[in-house]
Amino acid sequence: MTETPEKEDDDFWLECVKNVQKSARSNVHISKTTRKKNTTLYPREQTVLYQNHHHKLDLNTTADIDKQTMRRFKKGSFGVEGTLDLHGFTTSEAYDAVKRFIISSYLQNKRAVLIITGKGLPHENEDIFASHGVLKDMVPKWLQTDELSPLILSYIHPDANLGGSGALYILLRRNRNK
Repeated sequence: MTETPEKEDDDFWLECVKNVQKSARSNVHISKTTRKKNTTLYPREQTVLYQNHHHKLDLNTTADIDKQTMRRFKKGSFGVEGTLDLHGFTTSEAYDAVKRFIISSYLQNKRAVLIITGKGLPHENEDIFASHGVLKDMVPKWLQTDELSPLILSYIHPDANLGGSGALYILLRRNRNK
């Protein structure tokens, strides 16, 4: 009668350890390790696995979106699942906030989010038709960075009731890494 593979493995293991003896006292000290609790606002920020999505992301452009989804997005059919209001932020504070907000929203499987940049205030002796807001100009550039653009399908200015040209309505990719 042939032995089963499990029986052969057991016999082999017993043969290997037959001369092993327990030592009288071990010099190895095993201590419990405690993990530091991550107290940052967005603890999973570092675990984002970026997929290799290369597309020119710009206002009103689409990337890997079918026409029906883009039509629904432009109509505002996707409910706003998160909002970041940048009023009162400095440029560096706003950059950090936008980065954390987009990554966190992506990790939480949010689809549509809103970033309120504001429209900016005109300065004296400035063309009344010129763009005024620093953040209004900068946030779209930040969304185009190699770090954030892979997480974003498209962004547009929403309807006036959501902020119009002083806000960005962003459609995020689905997080398929869960």
